Amino acid sequence: MEKIILNNNIPLVLKENTNTPRHALCFYFKITEPEKKAGVYTLLNRLFLQGTKKRSAQVLAQELDENAIDCYSEMKQDFIRFKLQCLNEDFEKGLEILSDIIQNSTLEDFEKEVIKLKGEIQAELDEPKTLAMNAFYSTVFKNHPYGHTYTNILRDIDSITIEDVKNAYKSLLEKSPKVISLVGDFHSEDTAGLLNKYFENIQNCAETEISNSVEDIEKAQTVKVAKDDASQAQIIQGWRVPTIFDKDYAPIMVMNTMLGSSGLSSRLFLELRDKKGLAYVVRSTYEIYDNAALFNVYIATEPKNIKTSLEGFKVELDKVKQIPVTEAELENAKNNLLGKRQFFTETNLQQASLIAYYEDKGLGSDFERKFVDMVNSVTVEDIQRVANTYITDRYVLAVLAPQQFLKEL
Repeated sequence: MEKIILNNNIPLVLKENTNTPRHALCFYFKITEPEKKAGVYTLLNRLFLQGTKKRSAQVLAQELDENAIDCYSEMKQDFIRFKLQCLNEDFEKGLEILSDIIQNSTLEDFEKEVIKLKGEIQAELDEPKTLAMNAFYSTVFKNHPYGHTYTNILRDIDSITIEDVKNAYKSLLEKSPKVISLVGDFHSEDTAGLLNKYFENIQNCAETEISNSVEDIEKAQTVKVAKDDASQAQIIQGWRVPTIFDKDYAPIMVMNTMLGSSGLSSRLFLELRDKKGLAYVVRSTYEIYDNAALFNVYIATEPKNIKTSLEGFKVELDKVKQIPVTEAELENAKNNLLGKRQFFTETNLQQASLIAYYEDKGLGSDFERKFVDMVNSVTVEDIQRVANTYITDRYVLAVLAPQQFLKEL
């Protein structure tokens, strides 16, 4: 890999994969100004492909389709990223279109997009899992943009104006720290020249400290969501844990793999699904943000099994805290985790996305290599230590079920 600083001070990370037919580029814009109204950045992201000053939405879609160019934007809690994938010979064409989208979006059809978004959210909230997750995240990230869930967006969306979205767009272009990554079969000198040509008017902004800290979970909190037509109870329990910048990142990743993210071989799956027959879906997740991270356990079960499921969670979590895992289980978890990482970084686009993600977070584009070493160095003692340190009585529990089954909580 090679890192170049473009004329506009944006870092460009290049990874050459020879004899691959398609270039893949990711352009990250860090969100430095938290939205005051839930849904502003969501609307901005949805409007990027609705036309530019020189291309209508229809012309843009047709041009992308005719040239077999994949070009789109994604919004996450901490950034908006643009992804471009095209045949090697069409790379300059793709860059020109991407540059036009980023710099010249008209944000037309704002009113139409508001109506569409409201309809989609209302439909999503009919799903029990979505409704339960909405309650969980709006509680665990109360008073923070990370907690701008569907219900928060519905609350604010009618007060959002086109000027709010334009101001967010202007802030993204002018005040955002930016990173570009490119993976493919290219010559770095020619590539840097093309990127300087098409993005010369987009200046990088120095990394700034975002003073928008996330409130701690001070005590156990239970959120009940009554849905009388729900055939399953949805249960999510989560703890605040360190994020990717912490020394405990790798041990928590391994613990998560062991407990619930390794599929059929995970402890929660084996104990709560296979042995107790409590659910078809049971898992754990480790979610990373810039300013916070969560370790969650989740199960969808019959409403009559809520109490049994919660007791099952406690038993399995206490086992990790009290009984050292075996070296064999530890090695299996490490191999499972690292094996999946290889699977998810097979394509040029997957690699470009991961490289830019690490560079955006200031970890360096080669962090994946360092992460492998970190995982391999995790010990039995590390697993037990992080479990006891972070899985405490300070958590958020969200349960959705028919009203009659919530009374005992």
